[in-house]
Amino acid sequence: MSKNIVWHQSTIGKEERQGKNKHKSVILWFTGLSGSGKSTLANAVDHLLFERNINSYVLDGDNIRHGLNKGLGFSDEGRKENIRRIGEVSKLFVDAGVITSTAFISPFREDRDNVRGLVESGEFIEVYVKCSLEKCEERDPKGLYKKARAGEIPDFTGISSPYEEPISPELTIETDILSIEAAANRVVQYLEENGIIQ
Repeated sequence: MSKNIVWHQSTIGKEERQGKNKHKSVILWFTGLSGSGKSTLANAVDHLLFERNINSYVLDGDNIRHGLNKGLGFSDEGRKENIRRIGEVSKLFVDAGVITSTAFISPFREDRDNVRGLVESGEFIEVYVKCSLEKCEERDPKGLYKKARAGEIPDFTGISSPYEEPISPELTIETDILSIEAAANRVVQYLEENGIIQ
């Protein structure tokens, strides 16, 4: 980094933005295998928050790779950089007073922990969207597992690349058991119980 770059402090602070919004801002980090329901759940939560006039936004893994992270591949290094960048973007959203849902496989614990370290205690909520590999393969909404099994997609998480399950996530949502509606309500309940929203 250039020595000539100096951080410019914002005139309006995070606490002031949270006060205006009448809720705290956090990262809801949805992690899990492809097909586990991360994006579906993140958007269902976003809809519930929107209905309550809460400022929220979803950063979706596939969508981000169409723009900000367009040039990144799926090697371990590419995946790490993907998560590093989205972690920094998520931090900006928290500073802006927005509840930010991120739907990324984010297979490595270290990368998720690094994002946790970017924000204050209690501002990173790891949501493990737990679903068996068998169920994810059965769903296979994008046909990716079929391609991975055929050898057409190298480094595919859960097949030819590892997924490191969260050790102590704030929430574990079993999407092969719960309906999306019940799962989304559980996330919102957590936000209420922890004083993030009223």
